[in-house]
Amino acid sequence: QEPRASGLPEYVKIVEVGPRDGLQNEKVIVPTDIKIELINQLSKTGLPAIEVTSFVSSKWVPQMADHEEVMRGIERHPGVQYPVLTPNLQGFHSAIAAGATEVSVFGAASESFSKMNINCSIEESIERFEEVTKSARNMNIPVRGYVSCALGCPYEGNVLPDKVAEVSKRLYSMGCYEISLGDTIGVGTPGSMKKMLEAVMKEIPLSALAVHCHDTYGQALANILTAIQV
Repeated sequence: QEPRASGLPEYVKIVEVGPRDGLQNEKVIVPTDIKIELINQLSKTGLPAIEVTSFVSSKWVPQMADHEEVMRGIERHPGVQYPVLTPNLQGFHSAIAAGATEVSVFGAASESFSKMNINCSIEESIERFEEVTKSARNMNIPVRGYVSCALGCPYEGNVLPDKVAEVSKRLYSMGCYEISLGDTIGVGTPGSMKKMLEAVMKEIPLSALAVHCHDTYGQALANILTAIQV
């Protein structure tokens, strides 16, 4: 057995979001049976969690219009979680009716991005998420929280680490068991990642944090390494 590298954890949890985040912006609609087969194949790889789809309006995200069919069509493997994105209470109830046993809410640390992405302010989004987490708690459904633009925004540029910490704290306080911090446009560097995580860790336990890194400028692996060495 090879010795573990210094400063690295013994275990890293991977949440596969390809079927949702990877496909949602594709211009050509992927057939439902292909999505189901993708998820079924991913289920055989040993991943502990696969985000299946998003229960959003097909008007805003046409690629996810078949969310109910996909959710009902996948083969569920023991030990694998199949969370879905639910931006509001309506989406939450639709997801539960389709068989979801875990959901995610998707916030932002940038006002401009929040308004462009989910058509509401950060404060309004928090109110929506509180409705979701309250209903989920009553049904013993785990909720995971996302904070996008944690390292930069396409509209506002730099995002203050304290703002990321503030939004993260509110999601954690309302009951999200884990907060995923997203480098939405891939502008993060190891330095900015470390600074942001240090700010968030003042408010939330490290064990409840995850990172979501885009490789737009080739920095994703370096940023992930920085995060797991914290």
